[in-house]
Amino acid sequence: MEHAEALAVLEALLFVADEPLSPDQVSGIFGDRDADDVRTMVLVLNGRYASEGSALQVEEVAGGFRLTTRPDLAEWVQRLNRVRPARLSRAALETLAVIAYRQPITKAEIEGVRGVSADGVLRTLLERELIRIVGRKPEAGRPILYGTTRTFLEHFGFKDLTDLPTLREIEELLAESEARRAAAAGDTEVAEDGGEGTPADAPGPEDTTGEAMAAGKAQPPDA
Repeated sequence: MEHAEALAVLEALLFVADEPLSPDQVSGIFGDRDADDVRTMVLVLNGRYASEGSALQVEEVAGGFRLTTRPDLAEWVQRLNRVRPARLSRAALETLAVIAYRQPITKAEIEGVRGVSADGVLRTLLERELIRIVGRKPEAGRPILYGTTRTFLEHFGFKDLTDLPTLREIEELLAESEARRAAAAGDTEVAEDGGEGTPADAPGPEDTTGEAMAAGKAQPPDA
């Protein structure tokens, strides 16, 4: 198969795939190209998209590659459905963050960190397939251990768990978010005086945790 045709095949595979394709999966489909060849082809595709000003890009996430639209076009894509991107609740994000950083972890340990019951949030995260049961802790009662899933990586745009923001990065993101929220609150006060109402893009309390968790990556789903 010639190089141009191979690129077309790779593009078609990424277009129809329901989840990120690993280099080994693509290599197995081609038969005559190894994983390194696939990675090189992805670089070529991205180079072509960039040079043409295409709306598309190939993103590496959750151990594989997927075809996505450019992040700077997100606002326009969202207008297709005329709704704001769905978000996780603050409680769900906080619980998910505890699990992501401390996995494998038990429900009691999660509740010890957050100080509140985690039953409902854990059910939601399990239903969304953002977390999974990874085993049982070898102690009295053998409590269930929870960990994150590949779906978690996909939703937040992480290649793997090493992409999680550091504590310092989280502190910086939280500080930036608090500053924006304070500025938005100031705008709201002015708007109330002038009868204009609250700005539509003023961040809610759940946005702060979402920004810290995603660290500028993809927005999470709702819960």
